[in-house]
Amino acid sequence: MTTQTEQADEMRTSVSLFGDLEQPSRSQVQQAQAQRQSRRRQGAARVLEPNRAQIELRASDLESLLREDHRARLVWGYVESQDLSALFDAIKARVAAPGRSAIDPRILFALWLYAVLDGVGSGREVARLTREHDAYRWICGGVSVNYHALNDFRSGGGCNDAVMDEVFSDNVAALAAAGAITLERVAQDGMRVRADAGAASFRRQASLPEHQAQARELVQALKTQAQADPGEASHRAQAARLRAAREREQRIADALARLPEMEAARRRNGDKPENARTSTTDADASNMKMGDGGFRPAYNVQFATDCASQVIVGVEAVTAGSDMAQLAPMVAQVEQRLGQAPEQWLVDGGFPGHAQIDAVAGKTELYAPVPRPKAKARGKDADDPPAPSSEFEPKPDDSEAVAKWRQRMNSDAAREIYKDRAATAECVNALARNRGLLRMPVRGLGKVRCVARLYALAHNLMRMAALAPQLIGWGTTAPALSANLA
Repeated sequence: MTTQTEQADEMRTSVSLFGDLEQPSRSQVQQAQAQRQSRRRQGAARVLEPNRAQIELRASDLESLLREDHRARLVWGYVESQDLSALFDAIKARVAAPGRSAIDPRILFALWLYAVLDGVGSGREVARLTREHDAYRWICGGVSVNYHALNDFRSGGGCNDAVMDEVFSDNVAALAAAGAITLERVAQDGMRVRADAGAASFRRQASLPEHQAQARELVQALKTQAQADPGEASHRAQAARLRAAREREQRIADALARLPEMEAARRRNGDKPENARTSTTDADASNMKMGDGGFRPAYNVQFATDCASQVIVGVEAVTAGSDMAQLAPMVAQVEQRLGQAPEQWLVDGGFPGHAQIDAVAGKTELYAPVPRPKAKARGKDADDPPAPSSEFEPKPDDSEAVAKWRQRMNSDAAREIYKDRAATAECVNALARNRGLLRMPVRGLGKVRCVARLYALAHNLMRMAALAPQLIGWGTTAPALSANLA
């Protein structure tokens, strides 16, 4: 309880704190009281509060959700003009036969093309966007799409390597017929894309059979368990576990099948073949040196791009970490797609092996930096610096094509031409990275090639809108697509 002394102290403190304040007049007190009574009579403030439980019926159509120059319309216009008869022929549901109707392959193809341009690489994320994003909803047109259908389409259930290769060839041929591709100068470059496998998944020959035996035992155990407990409630879970175990067993078998190839590569490099390792997660993935200097499982994605138009004319994915053997196959691919090889071919210093230079001689004129002589090749005077421009002098063991390449690069004109390589190839690589080509969402070389072609098609679609819009029904001049075509 508060004593009388404490109350007196509080009163003195109150007087000392507020004693200098002016006391309100009687009229001011009455005015304040009147204002309070007036607010009570008026009641609380009347506002519009949110009611999120209210059911609404909105009359709208998907067509009105997107403006006429939206990028989704561009993607659909392109997909509609493609020959996808192979995908329609693979559909089992027919008019005269029972069964559930299949999703139009054009919807799945358009969704993935738009997702690549949007930087989305996850099937689950695309499926979510088809319910929440107007552009994806417009592409679906009321058709329900789940992530299983999307992933199956991309990983081989429709978007297989042969179909995507044919679509890409038609794309490049159409741009060439429209005069958008000159093939005067082409730049090629490779980019390492992280594989969907961990570094710890790589095993040697000594441990792979043991892991295979464990996988087989697990499959047999799950089969026995499913037979002993055939209950309907657990049937799906048992089937899923059995399927996962069988897939793991198959991946280990694939790793064992690829092991001789890796052992042969070790022998060529002077290493012990028993040190060869393959991944039990993605047998086609290889440990490659990445841009940061570290080694991780990856694929080597190759792009060949026309310098004048920046249209991709060749695309490939390989399991080798080096670019040394990728020059001649890419030249042959471009020649097959377009009926002719480019006049000039630009690559960096990792491509021009002597055998590769000889293979493309007579097809195209190669522009690549000539390596400086190594110290161990300069004999007893290894400590002395090499003579200026000595790398451009023909060597005794040079073929005619190699000697011409050395002499060609020793000119100001060649150095000026070579500047187009970085301006073209590095730009295309950067655009692919910005669109999400950082880690492969699929496993297996065939599926990786399909993903690489999707990125090439998405890139060429944007170039088509700028260079030949009439090919996708946008008239003879490209409309102002604002930031959508950026």
